[in-house]
Amino acid sequence: MAVPLLVAVTIGLVWLLSVGAAQVRTVDAARETARAAARGEDEAAAVARGLTVAPPGSRITVATSGDTVTARASGQVDGPGGLFGFLPAVEVHADAVAAVEP
Repeated sequence: MAVPLLVAVTIGLVWLLSVGAAQVRTVDAARETARAAARGEDEAAAVARGLTVAPPGSRITVATSGDTVTARASGQVDGPGGLFGFLPAVEVHADAVAAVEP
């Protein structure tokens, strides 16, 4: 009886770890996109640079306002499935702001 419970808890913890890793990758993607756009790269190139770091299926938007660039990255981490099919997908997102370089 204890072994199936331990396996279930382990699967749940591994899934939580994957959510944390996806959040870190999303933060890195937003930061990388904002930095690239602030250096003067066009929006498509900056977004492409961010998508190389972001989790699969992520979305990145860039907005320029005055002398700052804001990048927002968001993505979704699906549940582990199987017996844990009842767990919903988790949305991860991050914003990064960078000053436009002269």
